Amino acid sequence: MARAFLFVLDSFGIGGAPDAQAYGDLGADTLGHIAEQCAGGLADRPGLRKGPLSLPHMQSLGLAEAALAASGNLPAGWARVARPRGIHGAASEVSRGKDTPSGHWEITGQPVMFDWGYFPDEGPAFSKDLVAAIMSEGNVPGILGNCHASGTEIITSLGAEHVRTGKPICYTSSDSVFQIAAHEESFGLERLLDLCRIVRKLVDPLNIGRVIARPFVGSVEKGFDRTGNRRDFSVPPPGPTLLDQVKASGHRVFGVGKISDIFAHQGVTDMRKASGNAALFEATLRAAQDARDGDLVFTNFVDFDMLYGHRRDVAGYAAALEAFDAMLPRFAKLLKPGDLVLMTADHGCDPTWRGTDHTRERVPVLGFGPGVAARDIGIRTTYADIGATLGQHLGLPEGASGKSFL
Repeated sequence: MARAFLFVLDSFGIGGAPDAQAYGDLGADTLGHIAEQCAGGLADRPGLRKGPLSLPHMQSLGLAEAALAASGNLPAGWARVARPRGIHGAASEVSRGKDTPSGHWEITGQPVMFDWGYFPDEGPAFSKDLVAAIMSEGNVPGILGNCHASGTEIITSLGAEHVRTGKPICYTSSDSVFQIAAHEESFGLERLLDLCRIVRKLVDPLNIGRVIARPFVGSVEKGFDRTGNRRDFSVPPPGPTLLDQVKASGHRVFGVGKISDIFAHQGVTDMRKASGNAALFEATLRAAQDARDGDLVFTNFVDFDMLYGHRRDVAGYAAALEAFDAMLPRFAKLLKPGDLVLMTADHGCDPTWRGTDHTRERVPVLGFGPGVAARDIGIRTTYADIGATLGQHLGLPEGASGKSFL
């Protein structure tokens, strides 16, 4: 028995979702549109990056072939690899919605076949009764925002009033989320987390997927910046996931980054927090050094989504992809015979698309490891095939959803 590694490049979609039109995302293609702008010189940024998108290690695994299968198009400036050296293909999502929990849960064997609750996008997002309950149970003088908003923009516009009044900034998006932003010093980080726990209980009857703490620091004079102390308070998955199976088998699950939050801390035996892709990668390296046969290391690389997809920063997204790709050889050196690494995404967030929300797309499935045979796995009809494959690799009983491609 060997080890398993699962990397989610948060929001790294590759287009072609068969139901994209139903979500208003027909034509969205995170990888394709980033590559297109890079090839056209539109993603050049002095001191950051320049030229066509270059991901040599993921390309060698078969990323171009996966993109072609998913969307029918090769990324601009790329050519097919004669003999990809890894497992390569794409997967379609069957879960309802295009939220982070839906994607992650489906990857690990629990597709979301129910409808999430959402807040209205016109008028106040939160009802008078909900606001009153938050004020009473959370002991706050009121709330600011109460709307759909970009997290960075609403902190810029309401940060000063928040510091002056002590009212938390509450907002949502097209996802099933209730987000609360507050200043770490004037409001207090622990107080913010306690407030999120209260709101979590208040929105449970509304079937809201996540309550997210968005702490920030700074001042009116110097501006406000979000910190790495974000916390997600999620509802638990609808049933046992791959994480639960690994734990039940007596082995460890290393949840790196926000994995523990996404799974409501179910199935994770060893939580490793870090802020930013580079720090998450270093935390993953340390987890790999600690992992033994039968263990699962599961990392979410959040910057692609949080810093670049939602902010529609094509150059930043491209640079982050190139930086991640350049780090992969360091990780590969730590692998032992029999280890399996699968890389994928939970949804798209096309930085060229309208709005600031996730996009419904297929995701890449790339795999490698010492002795892992290269193969084209085509288009998988559910993300759950990823978890089923890792489960088979670890010698676990077959789960409720998904089919292994080993």
